[in-house]
Amino acid sequence: MKMKIKCLKNNKSLPKYQTEGSSGMDLTAGIDEPVEIKPLERKLIPTGISIELPQGYEAQVRARSGLSVKHGITLINAVGTIDSDYRGEVCVGLVNLSNETYTINPNDRIAQMVIMKIEQAQIEVETELTTTQRGSGGFGSTGY
Repeated sequence: MKMKIKCLKNNKSLPKYQTEGSSGMDLTAGIDEPVEIKPLERKLIPTGISIELPQGYEAQVRARSGLSVKHGITLINAVGTIDSDYRGEVCVGLVNLSNETYTINPNDRIAQMVIMKIEQAQIEVETELTTTQRGSGGFGSTGY
């Protein structure tokens, strides 16, 4: 699968797989000056790239575990989706869940992007669905 990348004016580095076995490529902050994120504050950080995915694929933007565990910096929406028909700049919505202000510097690794094959469902409206042992049991209904 090939993904096309367009570098924008504030691009400092391309997404990169850090190891041979990495499932996600690191996204970096495409900013010219440091950006501070205060405790519980949300910021949209540009990456300086736009991407073109083939139909049938999506890019999932995920938090970097080191930023989350060490500094409380994570994604606003847990996992962001970039659809195959989106051509705008890839931006990362970050939130600071710590008690200390955190600074994002130009070219810092801020998130990771995983490319996934997807299918669109064909909706069939029915009056009945098949039964299962679980049925409509929700949160906690299968144990812990």
